[in-house]
Amino acid sequence: MAKRDYYEILNVSRNASQDEIKSAYRKLAMKYHPDRNQGNKDSEEKFKEVSEAYEVLSNSQKRQMYDNFGHEGLKGTGAGPGGGGFHDPFDIFREVFGGGLGSIFDDFFGGGGARTRGRSYRQRGSDLQIKLKLSLEEIATGVKKKIKVNKLVNCSTCNGSGQKSGSQSSTCPTCQGSGEVRQVSQSLFGRVVNVTTCPQCRGEGKVITDPCPTCRGEGRDRGEEAVEFNIPPGVNTGNYLTLEGKGNVGPRGGPAGDLIIAIEEKEHPVFMRHGNDIVFDLYLSYPQAATGTEVQIPTIQLDSNGKNLPPEDISRYKKVKI
Repeated sequence: MAKRDYYEILNVSRNASQDEIKSAYRKLAMKYHPDRNQGNKDSEEKFKEVSEAYEVLSNSQKRQMYDNFGHEGLKGTGAGPGGGGFHDPFDIFREVFGGGLGSIFDDFFGGGGARTRGRSYRQRGSDLQIKLKLSLEEIATGVKKKIKVNKLVNCSTCNGSGQKSGSQSSTCPTCQGSGEVRQVSQSLFGRVVNVTTCPQCRGEGKVITDPCPTCRGEGRDRGEEAVEFNIPPGVNTGNYLTLEGKGNVGPRGGPAGDLIIAIEEKEHPVFMRHGNDIVFDLYLSYPQAATGTEVQIPTIQLDSNGKNLPPEDISRYKKVKI
């Protein structure tokens, strides 16, 4: 089944601002959140769909790629199903609302509403951005690339746990394993419940008592990873490709950030590019221009084609399409 347009899902225009996109997401995420529609599979799917649309449109690089190439452009660069997947919709909700539904439903229902899932939170790794130079030939046809990326990877000694071999983590005494700290205060409008990430365990719900000597409890270390991806034809300098989950891994098993590839076109020794056209400067003598001539013109496929140029097609600065 064809995927719906992300702008249509959020009910915003294609030139919508980031504030408009975020506002639309907040409204729809609240409407379709599973905790508010328990047992309703249709609402659950719409919640995922809204989260996916917001993830793309709220990111300038992903949005540009989607605007240029649609869903196929994202799929070809590792985003979406089969290429690394989108982020957990509940994590996106948490980032936007600053916590689970607990504080929101407390405001709506006075503390007696639905309760948020007890989910420990693992910190996401940071995004990486690299510059990739492409030849005109590669841009014309599209190309598959394989590069090595230096980044933070899971520690090989502790397999990303951050713990020394044989040791165990303990429940965080500050949040009692929930990963969240709730603060209740009274205001003129009633009770206000603020849910924030636990500062001691950073949302994980557990603390390490005996850290790994290699990574010192971080669960990650410097390493190198080979990454393979497809460049669609027709990209321009300034375009970005986003590879989901190929950036730095998060601490202690946290999800990886994205790898953002900035495209830059190499200068070609023979051709110039004007939009989707290839330009070749051909210099002729006066007799050739006056009487017409047959010339060999190279093409982007690196062969030569014979082209008859009659006198009426030849003048100074005349452009001839082949």
